[in-house]
Amino acid sequence: MPVLIFFSSHWFLSLFFQTFFHHRYASHKMFTMSKVWERFFHFMTYVAQGSSYLTPSAYAIMHRMHHAYSDTAKDPHSPHFFKDVWGMMMHSREIFHGLVTKTIKVSPKFLGNYPEWAALDKFGYGNLSRLLWVIFYVVFYAFFATAWWMYLLLPFHFLMGPIHGAVVNWCGHKYGYQNFDNNDDSKNTVPFDFLMLGELFQNNHHKHPNSPNFAKKWWELDPVYPVLRLLHFLKIIKLRRVHG
Repeated sequence: MPVLIFFSSHWFLSLFFQTFFHHRYASHKMFTMSKVWERFFHFMTYVAQGSSYLTPSAYAIMHRMHHAYSDTAKDPHSPHFFKDVWGMMMHSREIFHGLVTKTIKVSPKFLGNYPEWAALDKFGYGNLSRLLWVIFYVVFYAFFATAWWMYLLLPFHFLMGPIHGAVVNWCGHKYGYQNFDNNDDSKNTVPFDFLMLGELFQNNHHKHPNSPNFAKKWWELDPVYPVLRLLHFLKIIKLRRVHG
């Protein structure tokens, strides 16, 4: 039981901070916050993602490229140019690493207005940090795993952030329904997206990229939006748009 609780906690905490901090804040600036709160959430994103920490600035640049070139040859992670999800992941990783190391040149329109914390980003993306987190995950399982099959969950811990991205980009552009014609293949995979915390409302999001509520029909539910409303009410963040 401790292993399953730990795995579920890691899955949803990593996913929450990825959608909250990387996607909705760093990439789209759907809300603002003070520098103190930004540093707090930046650090918590590192803790939640652990060995698969994604540098927010590189994430923001790549995501903006994804919107600009959605499902074209320039899209960093369109599933329609790869025979399997692993190929898409490796291509995305190559671009992401190039953005982190600044070895890939991109249009200036994708740059700026995202959180940067040089020391944390350098350490979090480094091999030492990854190794320490991997050791922590393995030791936890060594103490609490009660069956051999539980160890099969370890690779998910190691690559949690990229796995979340792969699920969203593969499924969200291949399977589901469309509320809007966006001139791409973005889809809403499910109407009640609890497993991916609203990230699989890709069709809605590509139509309204700056809207903090990814659900658009009355029967759709984005579970993160009420959290944003609460943080807005508590004056921790300030939403650019408040929807009913």
